Amino acid sequence: MADPVGLVGGAGGLDPLRANRGVGASKAPEGAPSFRDVLVKNIEQVNAAQREADRAVEDLVSGRRSDLEGVILATQKADSAFQMLQAVRGKMMAAYDEIKQVRV
Repeated sequence: MADPVGLVGGAGGLDPLRANRGVGASKAPEGAPSFRDVLVKNIEQVNAAQREADRAVEDLVSGRRSDLEGVILATQKADSAFQMLQAVRGKMMAAYDEIKQVRV
């Protein structure tokens, strides 16, 4: 699978997530997933919820499914997951913009 968030691991061969963090910086515990791994996993979960909602709507329209409540629940679940993903993206972009403003 291609990297859906685009070169999160680094640019030009440098990996800021695994780079030397300097004196006094804390390190992630052994075996802990990286931020990139968690982000990609959550994007995949949102995608799966959206596919499930699409399948439920198609089944309802074609007559293979008759429970309207289940279809509504699936679409609401997918919508909530997507809105949460958009909120996380917004927070990440705000943090990135703030980091860009830091003078070195």
